[in-house]
Amino acid sequence: MGNGAGGRIVVGVDGSAASRSALRWAVEQARVTGAVVEALSAWEYPAYYGWVGSVPVADGFDPQELATRTLAETVTEVAGAEPPVKISQLVIPGNAARALLDAAVGATLLVVGSRGLGGFTGALLGSVSRHLTEHAPCPVVVIREGQERAEA
Repeated sequence: MGNGAGGRIVVGVDGSAASRSALRWAVEQARVTGAVVEALSAWEYPAYYGWVGSVPVADGFDPQELATRTLAETVTEVAGAEPPVKISQLVIPGNAARALLDAAVGATLLVVGSRGLGGFTGALLGSVSRHLTEHAPCPVVVIREGQERAEA
């Protein structure tokens, strides 16, 4: 995808409240700076699903379809049916941290929520956001749920 005048902002979206706040912040930042937004969702089969050959035991469980639908619904919920900036949606199988780090190469910013769906309630940062702040190839913005507006 081509960069907007203000670059490319990659944002991790998993449907959690914190990721909705991150997407809202990224869209506003892109609107102000002329950037484009790349909303990314990554999925992995949960460890507790059994396998028979190459077919998951849970009939009808399609994580790619679920992640795609969750991402599309979150983008529409946060940015509306006609977003104020260009938003591409990317669903990638695999580890969320790895997918976001790969997507962040050449990006202006990487934006994530402080805790995703798998986060422990008492944790200040989730394992993915912490890993990203330590290894990202660009600046990282970590947004707490409900904190998408800049605090002076």
